[in-house]
Amino acid sequence: MSGSLLLIAMDTTILNVAFPSLVSDLRPGSVEQLWIIDIYALVLSGLLVTAGALGDRTGRKRMLLLGFGIFALASLLAVFSTEAWHVIVARALLGIGGAAIMPSTLSILRDVFTDARERAFAYAVWAAVLGGGMALGPVVGGLLVQDFGWHSAFLLNLPVAALVIALGARYLPESRSPRVGRWDWWGVGQSIVGMLALAGGIKQLGKSGFAAPLPWLLLALAAVSLTVFVRRQLRLDNPLLQVRLFANRAFSIAAAAIFLGMVGMVGMGAVLFLVTQWFQYGQGYTPFEAGIRLLPAPLGLIVTSMVTPSLMQRFPIRHILGTGLLVMAAGLALPWVVQQSAEIGYPAMAAALAVLGLGVGLAATVASVTLMAATPAHDVGGAAAIEETCYELGAALGVAILGSLATALYRANLPPLALDGPALGAVRDSVGEAAHVAQGIGGDTGRTLLDAVSAAYTTAITPAFLVGAALALGAAAMTWAWIPKDLRPTENAH
Repeated sequence: MSGSLLLIAMDTTILNVAFPSLVSDLRPGSVEQLWIIDIYALVLSGLLVTAGALGDRTGRKRMLLLGFGIFALASLLAVFSTEAWHVIVARALLGIGGAAIMPSTLSILRDVFTDARERAFAYAVWAAVLGGGMALGPVVGGLLVQDFGWHSAFLLNLPVAALVIALGARYLPESRSPRVGRWDWWGVGQSIVGMLALAGGIKQLGKSGFAAPLPWLLLALAAVSLTVFVRRQLRLDNPLLQVRLFANRAFSIAAAAIFLGMVGMVGMGAVLFLVTQWFQYGQGYTPFEAGIRLLPAPLGLIVTSMVTPSLMQRFPIRHILGTGLLVMAAGLALPWVVQQSAEIGYPAMAAALAVLGLGVGLAATVASVTLMAATPAHDVGGAAAIEETCYELGAALGVAILGSLATALYRANLPPLALDGPALGAVRDSVGEAAHVAQGIGGDTGRTLLDAVSAAYTTAITPAFLVGAALALGAAAMTWAWIPKDLRPTENAH
């Protein structure tokens, strides 16, 4: 199971260091770049509920191995991609594979570890491996991309997936929920449409702004589809998703904490993506150098993930989760605080990443343990899907709010530029496009442009992180106000 998660985590962060090289080679337009980044999360979000329910019925081990087969096929397609749309299709297939894998990992852990304390430690290892994958991804990816190009970042998935499939088929136990009745095809359609519209609408808010009609149309479609879906699930004897889980206060609080925590930190992956862009475009680091400099965040996550089970046996859950969210807020606010009195450099960013990782390790582990401990064994697939959905939608909303703020501040901080229409539009579109324009110009003029763009981007991301810190503080306040004082999921085995 750890090997399964390691591949997913590595694949998430490898794209961060491979993306500039991919853009330089395939030269996708700004819309294609957004699809390359977003399509994975959109497909994953849309299919999580369906995949979790399907795993409960047909077998979680079977669903996991099927997911890795799809993951390997998608990676092979990406390796041979010669056009931007090839990569987009490959990323969509990776999302399908990821939707089959992620709920299965948590469900199998919940089924294997029946003792509450052992299960808490297993989830801590799960979170630590997630951090390890995030740490390993940029380093390994940086080395591969530097020497063999961006295709190698996807090629790495193939031997790992083959190994996980071979070992998983031999050693993983099969488990399923003893459900009967017909498969709810109407519910599948409603959940996919609703979740795709919700994730797409949130992302469009970040790209098109709050005045554009498309995001609101998508969000309205999501509201209608998901409302019909929930009402249908409440009527069925064997629902696709057991929405009555939210009647459990501990479950609801944990899900809300995961969601708000992800919004507050813009998603670990989103923060690492922004910082990786800053390292490569703003500071001039190579992909490998950028990967090495990201290590403080995942290493901090690993440290706190491994000590959290012991803390959960000593202190109330609300104190640990609230403290984790406060530490996250401190990590996000630190770059802005430093920037008020000095030019921000790598030491300040490294400290911020380390503090952020420490907070994420605390909060993510506690929230996962609480969520799954509050779930009956026969509903773990649905609970795992809910947890992953909270992560994905929280990250999407964080990117929509804070990413749009960073983009607006980046454009506002750009100085007057002596460029023609298309070049000026590319520079204002994104820092990546601006770097390509500067490289095309070359010489002192290109260097001056890149310096101006780097300064504008550096000035833009720190206020966006500060807003994320405020959201994390709000999540911490909610945690202390709503979570019962006597809640101890390490002593509550179903």
